[in-house]
Amino acid sequence: MAHPISAFQAAYISIEVLIALVSVPGNILVIWAVKMNQALRDATFCFIISLAVADVAVGALVIPLAIIINIGPQTEFYTCLMVACPVLILTESSILALLAIAVDRYLRVKIPVRYKSMVTPRRAAVAIACCWIVSFLVGLTPMFGWNNLNKMQRTQEPNGSHTEFIITCQFETVISMEYMVYFNFFVWVLPPLLLMLLIYLEVFNLIRKQLNKKVSSSSNDPQKYYGKELKIAKSLALVLFLFALSWLPLHVLNCITLFCPSCQTPHILTYIAIFLTHGNSAMNPIVYAFRIKKFRTAFLQIWNQYFCCKTNKNATSTTTAEAGN
Repeated sequence: MAHPISAFQAAYISIEVLIALVSVPGNILVIWAVKMNQALRDATFCFIISLAVADVAVGALVIPLAIIINIGPQTEFYTCLMVACPVLILTESSILALLAIAVDRYLRVKIPVRYKSMVTPRRAAVAIACCWIVSFLVGLTPMFGWNNLNKMQRTQEPNGSHTEFIITCQFETVISMEYMVYFNFFVWVLPPLLLMLLIYLEVFNLIRKQLNKKVSSSSNDPQKYYGKELKIAKSLALVLFLFALSWLPLHVLNCITLFCPSCQTPHILTYIAIFLTHGNSAMNPIVYAFRIKKFRTAFLQIWNQYFCCKTNKNATSTTTAEAGN
């Protein structure tokens, strides 16, 4: 029988649902804006769509699965593992999308003349496909054997088959902390974040050098180009900063769990870290709306065309009909 949900679990579920209700529509709006606005069709915004797709999946898939894990149902081991793996896939997809965005911004300021011939839509699509393939391989590694099954079976009676191994489904029950720290964090999270930091530092350095050159009558366009690049780079660097700020606390807690088994981490810190990781998927549309003019224009266009104007038209039609009567 399922045990009743506690008041703390009810509060947790309410916050998770609220995050999902912000994340899913916000990131769908990002995808919609790129689809309808021709000015948002370059490679950078293709990578932003990939990031938005991952964020939609966090709200629509990962958060419901996290709620299920929090309740702790009795399931077969590999069923629980399948519930736990999607967050690993989507986290890696977000990191690789952010890395692709950083590399794209670097190429835009390093080789502006040759950029369009090098970064074609076809190559951007191939890069996005590669990012998702790598994300699935990294995120599904626990399904291939790097999990806690053997460790759990050593503590149980060795008379049941793998398919009959029933557990209380919790993330740390099935996912190995060695995998989370040594492979996931030390290989696929921390190095890409450090690499992106170096890339953005170089991007800002290159842009500053160009903007500090003396402005002549023939250099108005380059000055305008690099000024625009600086604004976009700052906005995308902010997206990266928020991602790191949201995900590093949970990885630090994983390191504490692995390297200091006797250390007792307060549950409230774990929940705050989880809320930060899930909440990050709701942050990006807000950053785009306030920091990137093209997105702000597209969002307003969608609002006026599909929501605001429809309301006005309905009101006008009602008024006209009443006047006719």
